[in-house]
Amino acid sequence: MRAADVMTTKVISVALESEVREIASLLAEHGISAVPVVDSEQRVLGIVSEGDLIRRIENDEDSHKSWWLKLFSGTSVVDYVKAHGRCAGEVMTPDPLTVSEDEPLHRIAGLLEKYRIKRVPVVRDGRLVGIVSRSNLLRGFATVEPEIEASIDDRNIRKAIYKELKALSGLWGEHLTVIVSDGCVQLWGLVETKEQRWAVQVAAENTPGVKQVINHLGLRPRGIGGY
Repeated sequence: MRAADVMTTKVISVALESEVREIASLLAEHGISAVPVVDSEQRVLGIVSEGDLIRRIENDEDSHKSWWLKLFSGTSVVDYVKAHGRCAGEVMTPDPLTVSEDEPLHRIAGLLEKYRIKRVPVVRDGRLVGIVSRSNLLRGFATVEPEIEASIDDRNIRKAIYKELKALSGLWGEHLTVIVSDGCVQLWGLVETKEQRWAVQVAAENTPGVKQVINHLGLRPRGIGGY
């Protein structure tokens, strides 16, 4: 299986000028730990993680200390900007690691481990099309062996299910992952209600080519992110 088979296709992203407070609200609201920073054409410019924001908050608490004194005390200019910046372009990690849709899952797992990151953006011609997190990988590995190639039919089924879910208000989101192997569909992630859980299953069952649907969807606790 490859990135295209497990990636989340509805990606929360921000612009260079997005304010730090806005980004923090997005992370809390959607229960995610990082967001890609993109331009008007969806090219990935950087990534802002919860770690970046935590450092930003910690330095706010020490704001009584003059900026020039901090520079002389061993803090570099780059570190100062990242710690005190007010927008995504100032606090982000620029030129982040990305993968293509064809990247095998076992290689993505190796990259996450090597660079100690939780997720990696997926790009097509340099433009953001999805994101693969550790949870996406676990779901993929739990479904089939990593060396088994997903068929074109399976990928078409997955696209058709996502298309149907996108048409249903409230059912297409960053907490939902659809994995297809030999016509067998596994639904992973969190939804808000039992009715949504059944709606996702019905949408999958009605998709041509689907042989079986295994519903692993859980209910998302109020106020708690699941991604």
